[in-house]
Amino acid sequence: MAHTLAAVASFSPSGVRRRLSSQVISSLSFHSQKMSFVSVSSKPSQLGFKICCSAKEAAILAKKETVDKVCSIVKNQLAVPDGTPVTAESKFSELGADSLDTVEIVMGLEEEFNITVDETSAQDIATVQDAANLIEKLVAEKME
Repeated sequence: MAHTLAAVASFSPSGVRRRLSSQVISSLSFHSQKMSFVSVSSKPSQLGFKICCSAKEAAILAKKETVDKVCSIVKNQLAVPDGTPVTAESKFSELGADSLDTVEIVMGLEEEFNITVDETSAQDIATVQDAANLIEKLVAEKME
């Protein structure tokens, strides 16, 4: 039987030891908002633990104001007719964007948010939400 413990910010190793000594747990995973980083597994015949670390990045969900700003930039860049909804789920291709339009959208986003989007990341943008999530990630990295 495996149990999962999710911690948003941090965890206390002594708290983990107390939990493990009072319960039979075959494995634990700890997660932060950005990373899934520690997995602890016990072996039933031993008192030792095997600790495995993996850096698995979690998706960052953009704030509403970022999504709204991206929607506005996309509408302007593609000259979307009034009354045509542009939402987080809107795909650039469904709004009539070709590859050149997408490059121009990315350039507009870079200018508006004062970021630099590498070519690989730019190719992964298909929706307004994808763009907004990438912006949030790049802005956060820039602040660190």
